[in-house]
Amino acid sequence: MYRGRYRVSRGRKRSADGGCTIYGRFTAIVAEKPKAGRKIAEALGRPRTCRYNGIPYWILTRGGSTLVVVPSAGHLFGPYSDKRGFPVYEMEWRPLYEFDKEARHTRKFYMLMQRILPRASFYINACDYDIEGSVIGYTIIEHFGDIRKYRRMKFSSLSPIEIRRAYENLEPPDTLLVEAGKARHEVDWLWGINVSRALMHAVRAVTGKRIILSAGRVQSPTIVEAAKRWERINLAVPLPEFSLTIVLAHGESTFQASPDGWKPRTVKEARSIAKRLRLEGELEVSDGSRARNASRPPPAFNLGDLQKEAARIYGFSPMKTQRIAEDLYLDALISYPRTNSQKLPPTIDYASIIRSLMRAPQIGGLAKRLLAETGGVLRPVQGVKDDPAHPAIHPTGEIPRGLDRDHWAIYELIARRFFAAFASKAIISRVRLFLVDGEGARYAANGVEIEVEGWMAYYHYAMPREQRVLLLPPGTRVKIIDVKSRMTWARSVPELSRTSLLVWMEKERIGTEATRARIIETLFKRGYLAVRGGKTVVTDLGMMVAGIIEELFPELSKPDLTRRLEEKLESIQKGLSTRREVVEETIRELDALLRAYRERLREVGERLAYSLGLKEPPQKCPICGRMSYNGDPHGLCRYHSEALKRLFSALPEIASRLDLDEAEALRRVARLRGSAGRWVIEAALFASERGLTP
Repeated sequence: MYRGRYRVSRGRKRSADGGCTIYGRFTAIVAEKPKAGRKIAEALGRPRTCRYNGIPYWILTRGGSTLVVVPSAGHLFGPYSDKRGFPVYEMEWRPLYEFDKEARHTRKFYMLMQRILPRASFYINACDYDIEGSVIGYTIIEHFGDIRKYRRMKFSSLSPIEIRRAYENLEPPDTLLVEAGKARHEVDWLWGINVSRALMHAVRAVTGKRIILSAGRVQSPTIVEAAKRWERINLAVPLPEFSLTIVLAHGESTFQASPDGWKPRTVKEARSIAKRLRLEGELEVSDGSRARNASRPPPAFNLGDLQKEAARIYGFSPMKTQRIAEDLYLDALISYPRTNSQKLPPTIDYASIIRSLMRAPQIGGLAKRLLAETGGVLRPVQGVKDDPAHPAIHPTGEIPRGLDRDHWAIYELIARRFFAAFASKAIISRVRLFLVDGEGARYAANGVEIEVEGWMAYYHYAMPREQRVLLLPPGTRVKIIDVKSRMTWARSVPELSRTSLLVWMEKERIGTEATRARIIETLFKRGYLAVRGGKTVVTDLGMMVAGIIEELFPELSKPDLTRRLEEKLESIQKGLSTRREVVEETIRELDALLRAYRERLREVGERLAYSLGLKEPPQKCPICGRMSYNGDPHGLCRYHSEALKRLFSALPEIASRLDLDEAEALRRVARLRGSAGRWVIEAALFASERGLTP
């Protein structure tokens, strides 16, 4: 740490600028955002708040040194080329405000850095301790200052104690991490700008119109996966299935049973069994069992787990949850949220955090209860996933004040999950009671009771619904109160939502904790995904772009490319390869694909123009107006042609189960809403109106 001499005017008169002139030697501390800058400055001393072009910065003294905390607005620099068209492989890092309209606000931050940093004697990067924070701080200091006089602050929360500890224990320059981060940006830029321009150029060559389209290393495999799911959802042909629910009574207790390992195959069979059970009036207990299971507490959240739980409990999108968590971090209420860790290391003073939270509204009683139950012996359960830079998300002990409903919801979720990690196991009792009817058909009733709440008292969102079932001795006769027969249209389809795509990205290890939610939102922004009727859909444009990428840029359509890059980035961080090597390899791979693409450029342009509605296809599908599929006898598009084929294949089984002829079964499918794939329903209606049969 630099502790040079300094000179500050100490006269009684304040200077014309309110005492914001910096004299002598000083250390510049670069923060990632203004709110973080203020927290850092206040933790290190009694700062004077100054402004330049409306952007705040802070001057203070600590340990005989003058410190100037200067905030950024995230990235101020990024890869750029003034070359038009494609391919483009030459780039340089330039200020974002010069070429990105959405980054114009960063110009004032750039001017602030330009005013202060060149005069500093020493530099500290106090941006978030991750690969992006390393790149943000390093590129700023590299551009305006001297990276030979550069150190790194490492902290996982903006609590004053942790900030002061990080300042007193500065780390050496994280050069290899910066090189890996720059490589990620440059590789993403190469893939993104070239494939995006290739798609846009194809549309322009055919229509003369400039349409904004985009593709990218992480974005493209995600839209391809979404398109595959959308196809499966809309091509799903359901089969009618029949269930029985028997309401039983024994003494004062009532409970439900259902067929064990079997179900009626047809509507006629379901009605017959229900009628027979009503006449029999009772079932006989054959056997049963009770099992007591200890349920281990869940670990504290990483970002992905938090996003999934917030979606399940509150319906929040991953991006909304991430933004709220970042706000809570900047308010020093929680630790750094963009972490993959499910572990709470022993170096953190959890007792102090929990004691402090005893004063917090609504959760103070839980904190007090936890300390009483554990006797102050706090041993958190640890998850499997780890992050070398940050622990699992946890409250800092600062008392939340003035949070709106959504921010409080996420804060409380984090705090409760944190408490649960230290709590005892829950004890769940499960009863399985088996019964038989007069013909020996077997039924089962399932009971659940919570014997010991344990950690569920703190994280009640995971508490199972209780259903009491008596464990009766064999031979006991149980009265039938009611028998309900129900028909459902069963289909096996994948989920398509923001959260399900996030889960898939995590599983395939593409993107990072910080970028996954943003990538998904980009797909909506580009018009590839949309929300209709409360459900996520893939638009025709999204389907077309996904198909073209999968066909002409196969490397970009699979997660393998991203996984390979992550391995290369790790190699850079270990000093085993260089940024230049990784970038040059990407250029060679991309160049070969683009040369092949040019040969089919007009074909791609035609297909995109059809999906965008900029050009009429030569022959339209009579159902949807899309381009007809080659070889379809009815002139249907590819989607409806496949839907009709699948429907006709399943129709005999559907008719048999419903005890109908095939024509009537076809009309039944055409009337389904939400139980069959959309393209299947449309194909059924088309076939029914024209009298088509398998």
